[in-house]
Amino acid sequence: MKIVLAQLNFHIGNFTSNANKMIKSINQAKGEGADLVVFSELAVCGYPPYDFLERKEFIQQCSDAIQDIAKECKGIAAIVGGPEINPEPQGKNLFNAAYLLEDGQIKQTIRKTLLPNYDVFDEYRYFQPNSEFELITIKGKKIALTICEDIWDDQPVANAFARDKLYTLSPMDKLMQQEPDLAINIAASPFSYTQVDIRRDIVRNKARQYKIPFIYVNQVGANTELIFDGNSMAVNSRGDITHQSNAFQEDHVVVDMAELEVKNTVAPEVTTPIQLIYDALVVGVRDYFAKMGFTKTTLGLSGGIDSAVTVAIAAEALGKENVRVLLLPSQYSSDHSINDAVDLANNLGIEYNIVPIKEIFNSYNFLMSPIFEGTESDVTEENMQARIRGTLLMALSNKFGHILLNTSNKSEAAVGYGTLYGDMNGGISVLGDVYKTDVFKLARYINRQQEVIPENTIVKPPSAELRPDQKDSDSLPDYDVLDGILFRYIEKNMSPEEIMNDGFEEATVNKAVRLVNMNEYKRFQTAPTLRISSKAFGIGRRMPLVAKY
Repeated sequence: MKIVLAQLNFHIGNFTSNANKMIKSINQAKGEGADLVVFSELAVCGYPPYDFLERKEFIQQCSDAIQDIAKECKGIAAIVGGPEINPEPQGKNLFNAAYLLEDGQIKQTIRKTLLPNYDVFDEYRYFQPNSEFELITIKGKKIALTICEDIWDDQPVANAFARDKLYTLSPMDKLMQQEPDLAINIAASPFSYTQVDIRRDIVRNKARQYKIPFIYVNQVGANTELIFDGNSMAVNSRGDITHQSNAFQEDHVVVDMAELEVKNTVAPEVTTPIQLIYDALVVGVRDYFAKMGFTKTTLGLSGGIDSAVTVAIAAEALGKENVRVLLLPSQYSSDHSINDAVDLANNLGIEYNIVPIKEIFNSYNFLMSPIFEGTESDVTEENMQARIRGTLLMALSNKFGHILLNTSNKSEAAVGYGTLYGDMNGGISVLGDVYKTDVFKLARYINRQQEVIPENTIVKPPSAELRPDQKDSDSLPDYDVLDGILFRYIEKNMSPEEIMNDGFEEATVNKAVRLVNMNEYKRFQTAPTLRISSKAFGIGRRMPLVAKY
């Protein structure tokens, strides 16, 4: 039997595009003599559809699209993910299902058992868990078909308060009682730089545990903040990867099951976390614009590391001709920063304009001076500069139909080192899940072949340049220290005492934790953040705004 791993980039709610992509893959597979084409979880509507699943007409369009795809399945079978209406009067309205399409019709439906309800997942909000277990049969082969989380009954422990057993049953244990010849898992598993190896090990370990070949097909592309890397694979019964799709791009891989056990194994591509993060962010930006129907972007280029990395990613994702930036120096901006920003714009070949804000800032101060009389200059005046810049960037965005990119990094977002309605403006946050120390590594990666980002931008001390001789270290611990604390507190859910036991100074830990807790209200109002870690700010991290903790 020949099976095609159809790793595609789906657009949520774009039924015509999604169906046409699948039909094209099916017809290509027919020409290759394939018996089965496998698509990803909820492929017909794209993942995650969120509350669209509560709309009757949305579910009807899913059903209509599946019927259209089924008509093309003559002489070939396909597995397509999509929602299914629960026929029972009790329970949730829908199942998360995998449809077996064959002979021009829906031949069988398999339902998802384990519904993730943690981090970015909220499937129990919409779906009823499966309670019946059966195999599908294609070309005389019995197949254990599962959906994403169904093979994640054993999970690596993320932190000290997590469990490796989130569920009380294993779908594969149930299905193996019926002695299948092959296992298939269709998935919509989001990318994080720590997840790629873990996911690969999950699939390989299942193959070894049950001594059965395993086919895994994952979605690729980005839908708002969630990025999907694909990395679909075929694994033999020894747990060796024999076929591996390309990461972060659509792919069409033909697997001859007769050769699976004797085929040479594929060595995983050697990639660094920074390379993976870079590729993910490029896909995240590109798909956000394409799926929103926009082509052009803008941002404020300050001469600092964050805006430099963001604009380089934008140029790679959208093309240099679609990037236009403003340089907005104040009286506190150094000549070096302005020159660095100009050099970077020229290196990338992007359009830029210099709009000094000194006079605007002076006029703001003049207008407010009667009200502020008797007070000292403080963060208020710093924030006014950021908001002036935000207003000018939004003006350019509005006038020419650009989307403004937010350039704040995760370290700044964590401790509230940013100005609401100023430098926190933007349609999408590119670096909001990237710690400052990794921003520097991204800059080095961007410069791996030639200098794109000026060296001075990388080596100079970070500064917001909102007052004379300002440096980030005036207000914050060194980023090497700060990021170590933030990673333990945010990703690992460690207590301040546990972080101190790892060698961090008590006062520094307490300050960092206090800043994280008190700035939740700022993060609640920021742009959607491209997720590249196991715990990004946004939908996957839900904290109360008014808590005392």
